[in-house]
Amino acid sequence: MDFIIKNIWIILFIAWGLPLGYYRSKFRKMIYQTDSWLINIKPVFWKEIKGLFSNIYPENLSYKRFRKFYLLYLTIYLILFIAYMAMGTNSSTMAKNEKLNIGSAVPQFELIDQYGNRFYLDSVLGKKNLVIYFYPKDDSPGCTKQACSFRDQFEVFAEADAVIIGISAQSVKSHFEFAKKHRLNYILLSDTKNKVRNLFGVPADLFGLIPGRVTYVINKAGKVVYIFNSQTQVEKHVNEALRFLQELPS
Repeated sequence: MDFIIKNIWIILFIAWGLPLGYYRSKFRKMIYQTDSWLINIKPVFWKEIKGLFSNIYPENLSYKRFRKFYLLYLTIYLILFIAYMAMGTNSSTMAKNEKLNIGSAVPQFELIDQYGNRFYLDSVLGKKNLVIYFYPKDDSPGCTKQACSFRDQFEVFAEADAVIIGISAQSVKSHFEFAKKHRLNYILLSDTKNKVRNLFGVPADLFGLIPGRVTYVINKAGKVVYIFNSQTQVEKHVNEALRFLQELPS
């Protein structure tokens, strides 16, 4: 429910836009007076635009009725788009103001790990360097590649006195199966309500539809010293975190 409320404008924008292809195809067929679907891919637009804003077939009642409907439909679609952009910008600004930045103190939290045990951040905070990475979903191609890259560099991170912690919204069972399948040798935490993700202010991607993929490096003083944000460069999360850790003073 919280997701729906927070993203109501983009949901309305997408839902209202779903029939757009059908309505436009129907309108183009009326304008160009054809029943062929090929009209939808032909690079002709001037007559379509003219037919939308002026009545080029005054004797055709079906065209006149549908033209009025189509104009109203597009007007509402434009209003929804403007509302989404306005509300989305405000939401992004709020998130930006609240998110962790370099130099921020990492917030305390507790979550359940893949074995069903409660993990408290203060059990490692101040004792180890931390690499906390937020990822979208267990066992998806990009997340699997990223997780396995952290696994393969586990000993190198240990040499840098760092603990790896992966966080996503899937269940404890999902995390357990993911870790077992790919022999993941570090902590995975279940953030089912995205409380910790929101606590860190992790930005989402694709208009809020895809959970963000962000890695935080935290030193033994409990301060964020490096942030890497990329949905697609999954292995670079590992390389950049390791590179920065190796540059930290002992």
